[in-house]
Amino acid sequence: MKLPLVIVSILIGCLLMSATAYARGTYQTPQAFISQAFNAEVPKAKVFWVDEPAKKVIESILSHRFKKMRLRYWQQINESIWIMDEIGKESPITVGIHVKDRAIAQTKVLVYRESRGDEVRHDFFTDQFKSAKLQSDLTLDTHIDGITGATLSVRALTKLARIALYLDDYVINNRENKN
Repeated sequence: MKLPLVIVSILIGCLLMSATAYARGTYQTPQAFISQAFNAEVPKAKVFWVDEPAKKVIESILSHRFKKMRLRYWQQINESIWIMDEIGKESPITVGIHVKDRAIAQTKVLVYRESRGDEVRHDFFTDQFKSAKLQSDLTLDTHIDGITGATLSVRALTKLARIALYLDDYVINNRENKN
């Protein structure tokens, strides 16, 4: 009688481990995301050197220190693409954010490394960011519904969306001021 119980326990354990492993994955390469977003030849990557004012804003959005000195981005006229990482619960989530006319055109989870909460990679979630703009208080002008069990991943994507919109505006304003 104990043998069937052991077998059932092993099967349940295997299913749980496979579900955990399933949550991790690479869903699209950054290059493929950039190419798809621009729907044309990919422009040369640019480098945004994180100055003190930008660092303060980024850190206020993240609610933790930001240690990077530079960020790569791709830009064509009135649109930019930012590939960034943020920790969900324990591991980085790599996200591509396409900003066009100072609003989010597309958000895509490129690499998910957490053991759970990968529902944030699906279109039903990321489509909520479409057309979102940054308000003067650095919040999004649209409500993003959470996902039970993925709270920290939802927060990570929301923070990255806010940062991408801020950086897009920052880059455009600096370009306009130089002209």
